[in-house]
Amino acid sequence: MALALLVCLTCLAQFTPRTVAGVVTDKRGNALPNTAVELENEITLSVMSAITDKHGHYHFSGLNSDIDYLLRAKYRSYWAKPKTLSKFTMAPHPEVDLVVPIE
Repeated sequence: MALALLVCLTCLAQFTPRTVAGVVTDKRGNALPNTAVELENEITLSVMSAITDKHGHYHFSGLNSDIDYLLRAKYRSYWAKPKTLSKFTMAPHPEVDLVVPIE
């Protein structure tokens, strides 16, 4: 009985790691390099950060597929509208683009 419970708990603790990537742009579609992108775990509220490259690209890996994440970007003093990466998103490598409201 104890072995069955241990096996069941091990199954529950497993998840499929996934990544998320995207591009941060301004309202005109121009890439925004050196922009801070934050990824917040909606359960623990822990935050990971990345800086976009010269083409405005960012990337996070090793994410738990059973958790929702909130993505947001800050360029200078301007914030993009946050977007949610849902645990129900079935793509293993979803792309979430963010737009900072500047021209």
